[in-house]
Amino acid sequence: MMTKLIRRLFVSAATLGLAAVSSSASADNAPLTHAGRATVYQSPAFEKNNSLESVSTPAAIRALFNQNGKPNYASSRIWQVLEHGEKVECLSCIPLVTGLLYDTHPKTREIAAWWLRRRIFGVFGEGQAYTQVIATLGDMSQHESRRAMAANALGEFLTFGGREPLANAIRNDESGLVRQAAVQALERMNTNGPQGELSLALRDGDVRVRLAALHAATRINVFTDVDSIVDRVGDEEAPVRQAAVAALGTMRIVDAVDSLVMLTSRENEPDASVRKSAVWSLGQIGDSTAAEAIRAAEKDADPFVRDAARIAGLRLGL
Repeated sequence: MMTKLIRRLFVSAATLGLAAVSSSASADNAPLTHAGRATVYQSPAFEKNNSLESVSTPAAIRALFNQNGKPNYASSRIWQVLEHGEKVECLSCIPLVTGLLYDTHPKTREIAAWWLRRRIFGVFGEGQAYTQVIATLGDMSQHESRRAMAANALGEFLTFGGREPLANAIRNDESGLVRQAAVQALERMNTNGPQGELSLALRDGDVRVRLAALHAATRINVFTDVDSIVDRVGDEEAPVRQAAVAALGTMRIVDAVDSLVMLTSRENEPDASVRKSAVWSLGQIGDSTAAEAIRAAEKDADPFVRDAARIAGLRLGL
């Protein structure tokens, strides 16, 4: 009886296996359902280079623009053509793509700079795209949005020489938008400026610039001016205080524990988002002297502060 049952199970399994093979064979012969993908992978350029990096052509890049140098296509099409044309050499395309550095879409500006920075001889020579961007950043007759986009482009070019014009913008540009973009560009380049302009930006009169500088301070490896971050704990703007407090926790600054403890109390800090960040930072630092403040924060009126206190307590083993 057992032998017959085993034989039946074996036959059934074999039958199912043949059916699966048959189904797979049919699937191999079925028409492709992803026609767009198939077109790319079966293109002569892909077969030749075994890479999507050269699927585009100079003609395809030029076709993105009309006779006036303005984009003909939607942003997604521009991204696709430039990304697939990373290795395409096209000197006549450089002025066209340079215009995209001032496009309204941030992603378009980013990928344009990405494509351009691979063309050393056509972009970084005298009078070329790089020099033009620096000139735009320093030209106060240009609209602030265009100067800000020029600052973004310098950050995306990742050329160390771009620090100087960015530092000059942080020190001298009258627009907070441009100074903010210059700080973000320094962050992209992982530098705090030739003369520590990031510290200067932490004291900027524009809240956008201070927030950008605090964001950059926790991401630039060489930044060490902790005192400038501590100064922002007393900033008049709650978002800046919150960002400063969070930065101290991210950097695990033990010397800031006393200041953070004060900010966990509603009597000292009315803004719940700042109190929450203070409690969170104490948990990140892990100093046992903050235990009492963390326990008190578990009774805070704000639920997010209480949640942060419970998590910080777990980190301290309370």
